[in-house]
Amino acid sequence: MHGIRTAAQAKAWLDYQGKSVQDFAREHGVDPATTYQVLAGRKKGLRGEAHKVAVLLGMKHGCLPDPLPENHR
Repeated sequence: MHGIRTAAQAKAWLDYQGKSVQDFAREHGVDPATTYQVLAGRKKGLRGEAHKVAVLLGMKHGCLPDPLPENHR
């Protein structure tokens, strides 16, 4: 990824793909309410679910933990 998206750019990116916030959240297994809060700036995406959402939306650089293998869940 070349740069960090603003909230407005992240919303436009979702629109460009024809995805709603609900669709995005469902596709990535994140909470829709948290996704809306990150896009509205009420959550900064510093840790936890908000961090994951911000990284997935391209609003910040960061790493996401690898999912656990099936035999470790």
